[in-house]
This record gives sequence, structure tokens and C-alpha cells, in this order.
Amino acid sequence: MDFKKSVFYLSFLSFLTLSTFSCKNKNVQEKTDDSCKNQGLELPEWARSAPIYQVNIRQYTPEGTINAFKAHLPRLAEMNVKILWIMPVQPIGKLHRKGKLGSYYSIANYREVSEEYGTLDDFRAMVNEAHRLGMRVILDWVANHTAWDHPWITEHSDWYKQNEKGEILSPIPDWSDVAQLNYSNPALREAMKNEMKFWIFETDIDGFRCDVAEMVPATFWASTFKELQQIKPLYLLAEAEGIELYENFHATYGWTLHHIMNRIAAGDSTAESIDNYLETQQRESYRKNMQRMYFTSNHDENSWNGTEFERLGNLHKAMFVTMAFLPNAVPMIYTGQEAALNKRLNFFDRDPVNWSNYELTDFYKKVFGLFVKHPAVAATCPTGDFLRLDNGEFKDLYIYMRTIDDKKVLVISNLGREPATVPDLEIIYGDWTDLMTDQKRTIKSGQSIELQSGDFLVLFT
Repeated sequence: MDFKKSVFYLSFLSFLTLSTFSCKNKNVQEKTDDSCKNQGLELPEWARSAPIYQVNIRQYTPEGTINAFKAHLPRLAEMNVKILWIMPVQPIGKLHRKGKLGSYYSIANYREVSEEYGTLDDFRAMVNEAHRLGMRVILDWVANHTAWDHPWITEHSDWYKQNEKGEILSPIPDWSDVAQLNYSNPALREAMKNEMKFWIFETDIDGFRCDVAEMVPATFWASTFKELQQIKPLYLLAEAEGIELYENFHATYGWTLHHIMNRIAAGDSTAESIDNYLETQQRESYRKNMQRMYFTSNHDENSWNGTEFERLGNLHKAMFVTMAFLPNAVPMIYTGQEAALNKRLNFFDRDPVNWSNYELTDFYKKVFGLFVKHPAVAATCPTGDFLRLDNGEFKDLYIYMRTIDDKKVLVISNLGREPATVPDLEIIYGDWTDLMTDQKRTIKSGQSIELQSGDFLVLFT
């Protein structure tokens, strides 16, 4: 398909009008209110447009404690963060441990806080303060495996997968520091559900980010979440991308688009490949109130594949804004990105973030702020139409508009290595506000707009 042609704009718009991830203008919304109801889990109202911030307690401060991190909460609230995703804080197994401190995801006791980080009271106080500041807290939950010295290993060895010799197995050879749980055992399912309940009752968390969610049976998530949601409305994020996960989760990872962006930055693809993603992945998977989390970094990407500066170079900001306002998008950043963190954090040992400057704080604050407040880019229905606009002869120029009633957001990004000129498009004529400069900007017929590599515009009415 030739995505440069104006006919694509019309056909893609027609597709979106019929699709499950675009609500139409006010008149159509009034006719299709029922279609805006969640077809899966009921989404908490506070999660409709809530940017996510991933917190690595170990690396956040020189102290590496919950209390030391807590001092940063007012700054994060000011940055328009709405959901704090806290990486695991439980004690880490010592048997077969990797590195000096071990993996966050090798849990030796689900109901305790590691002495490395503080106490359960510290965690509870952090959650309370986040709530006071208008943020919610979700806890990283590792349901697929435990550390080798978790009490269950000796007390309930039948809760683990074993070979014919009766030896407990790791999930995969490279994960030698953890033991694979066996969800065919009903007693394990009940125990794991109760461990999750503990954190809701004892600390008042607001949901879970579920590690390697596809490796845990969907039937466990379904029965467990049904019961947990009766305690309080929860936000449930799956570390996976499969369509079937939307039966039990509100949000999944945008891995496919993340890898597309990496390929574009490496020169192995063009920005037009984003259209293929939208037309296929979105058509197949998106229903009302089903969210996709987009990011340029996270704990795995940073430590194992490189920072956003390594992988994306000068394109990292343009790529972030391009993803942030797509249909059903939820933008997420990782610990230190607002400080322009340009090093790979050690995964198994202490390696604190350098907070000597907050170079990108204003950038993320503005992107998050528009995402939170502008109705055209709400992550869930009712939200704005998505209009993919003609990029002319420039394959790495990506232009789209989100519209609802008279409210609009226009995103123009040069994701290539060469300068690009924005085509003369009548649909973008008019008066706008520039998100990054806070200045008024008028686009007129015949006006030339040139963007250097990595430049972008986010305009709104």
C-alpha cells in the first residue's frame, strides 16, 4: 500500500471510522455511547488518561530505599505522572543469585519488603503520600516463578514444575536464579491470589503490573482478578502483547511498535511502517477501553539493549511524542529518563541514577500534561478520531491529527536522518498552540514548514 497517496488518507479514515479504537464526532458519539463501554474489564475512571512512571527503587537514589524515593513524589506529581509502577520490593533470593544483589524478579517472600529497601510501613507511607498527591500506585507482580530459597520450595515442592526425576525446573535456562511455578495445582493458585490480596489490604495499592503475563495461565488471571476487583477498582497491566490478554487486563505492552521505532532509527525501516502496525495490530486487538503502553525505555531495554540515546539517538523525543498520542496509547517513562539518563543501569548490583540535572523534565511534563487534559487524545473512549495525513515525498515524515468536536491535536515528526518539508495540507490550516513553546502558531496556505532530523511539532487547539 502506498501510504503517501491522499487516497490512503481517505481509506485509512474510513477504516478508523469503523474501527474499535476511534470514537466519531459528537453526533455519532451520541448514537454510539454503548460502544464506548468497556467490552472487557471495567476500567477505573482515574486510569482513562494516566501516564505511567516506572520506579526502580534500588537505583533511584544513593540510599536505594523507599523513603529516599518518597522525597521525589512531589516532583513526579508536578511532572503530571498519574500512575507509579513500582518494581518488585520483596526480598531477593540468595540461592543461585546473579550478581551481588540479584534480580528484582527473584522473589524469596511475597509478603515482605527487602531490608535493602526499607519496611512494609515505609512502603505503605509511600503509597499514602502518592495518593495524597493525586497519583496511583501499581506493584510489579512476579507470579510465574520464585527464588530457589522461597519457603514454598521445601514446604510445597508440588507447586513447582518438575522433570521426570522430580527436579524443580527453571522457566528457561537463562533464568537459572528462579524456579518455575506449576499452575495446574489449585493450592498454588489460591496461595498466589492471597499473596496479591495481602498487598491490597495492607498497603492500599491500586493495581499490578504482571511480569511475563503470558507465561501464567489466563484462567488464573481471570479468577484472581475477578475476586481482587471486588476489594477495590484496580488497574491491571500485562507485560505481554497478545490479544487474548485483554480478557483479563486493561493494558498491554506496545512491544511491536517499540521494535518498529528501533528499526526506523537504525535505518532498517521507514516511518510508513507505523501505518502497517496501526492497520493490522489495531484492527485485530483494540476494543473500547483497551490500552497499549508505549515507551522508549524500560528496565530491560535500558540494561540489556541500551538507552534510548544508544538505540534512537537524536530521534528519541520525536519517537516518544509520535507514540504518546496514538489511539489507545498510554505513555510510560523509566526511572531517570527525565534526567537524560545515558547509561545502562546494572541489573544485579547498585548503580544509582545521576540526578545532577533534570534536562528532559519539561519535555515529559508537557507531553504528559497534554495527554492527561486534552479530550482528543484520551487513552480510552470517548476519544478523538485519528487522521493520518499525507507525508508527501518524505517517507520518514509522520503526520497525524486527533480530533473530537472542535478540539484537535496535530503531531508532525521527522523520524528520518535527512531534513523534511511538511506538505501544504489544507486540513492543518488555522491557529494552534505549540506544546513545547506555549506560543500561538498560525499555519497558512503556501507556508513552508521544514523539520530537521529528529525535529517535531505538537500543536493543539
